[in-house]
Amino acid sequence: MSNPFGIVSDEAILEGRATDAYFERIRETLEYAGRNPHVVAEVTADQFPTGSFEVFAGVEDVGTLFEGRAVDVDALPEGQLFDGGPVLRIEGPYLEFAELETSLLGFLSQPSGFATAALETRLAAPDSLVLSFGARHVHPAIAVTVERAALLAGLDGFSHVAAGELLEREAGGTMPHALLLIYGAGNQAAAWTAFDEAVDADVPRIALVDTFWDEHEESLLAAETLGDALDGVRIDTTGSRRGDFRHILREVRWELDARGHEDVDIFCSGGLTPDSIRSVRDVADGFGVGSYITGADSVDFSLDLVEVEGEPVSKRGKLSGVKQVYRTADGGHEVRLAEQSAPQEGDPLLEPLIRDGERVREPDLEAATARCLADAERVGFESE
Repeated sequence: MSNPFGIVSDEAILEGRATDAYFERIRETLEYAGRNPHVVAEVTADQFPTGSFEVFAGVEDVGTLFEGRAVDVDALPEGQLFDGGPVLRIEGPYLEFAELETSLLGFLSQPSGFATAALETRLAAPDSLVLSFGARHVHPAIAVTVERAALLAGLDGFSHVAAGELLEREAGGTMPHALLLIYGAGNQAAAWTAFDEAVDADVPRIALVDTFWDEHEESLLAAETLGDALDGVRIDTTGSRRGDFRHILREVRWELDARGHEDVDIFCSGGLTPDSIRSVRDVADGFGVGSYITGADSVDFSLDLVEVEGEPVSKRGKLSGVKQVYRTADGGHEVRLAEQSAPQEGDPLLEPLIRDGERVREPDLEAATARCLADAERVGFESE
């Protein structure tokens, strides 16, 4: 089979076939009528600033989508935070991009949701190691989207191997419960020893310590078994078995310290949220976050025409006219008509991405991450 998993192809996306049927109908109608007006379209989630900021992601794919199309595209820089007004603007003949709307919104909506949730987890433990463990909760075809959004928001790494190959980053991970279960109860030391002897020396020795016995008992056994080679212990107990999770972690920390294992870190995973991270960040050293990121709501972007043949237009509930958005000196997000003067000390945020079909801004993930974290501080973004 040429497409065994039924994944929409790159060609279908670039050619505009990954679209909603009514865009094919409008093309048929306008071509029949001999009309192809010059328009300006804007992508927005909210028309006016709401005070609730989200992270803008997906710009790199949008640039690829519009390359070769006779249009101009302006967009917020990747990693910028926004709470209203346009995040992207397209100008050109309408039929040059009509069928791309569906893919365009998908490229922006889901990654922006992932990145916003990842930023919440990052800020819940700003001084700790935080990794993305959520790729198992999404279709494998978009695993790289999850992991890239996590990196953009400042997470320290991720677990997905194929995503790491595409992002040119090393995937991280230690051992699953299956390893301990295969060796069986009472043979945890043999499992940890086999792991230590088998894997590359640069892989951290993080022992999973909640499979059969009490967490602090398995932690002490791991420390005795691996000695100075042990970097940390991981507690991945499901929520239904945790009880007082903070108390469990404090107990593990106490028992390790009491026996001279102060250098052994405690790493937590399993259904973590910003709230649960904040509750234990003073006793844990690192966190693996999965479903909170992958389960994030997509940002509800829509694309609307705001100008046709030089005349402002809008549907009911939307704002007509070409706009610019600004980051103000006090960290605000202000929307104005593009023809109006900028607010005092306001920085315009919409920047050229495509000019007459040529990409004029290349993706830079490290710069986007720095921008995201700096802008989060500037606007006072807080984890929900």
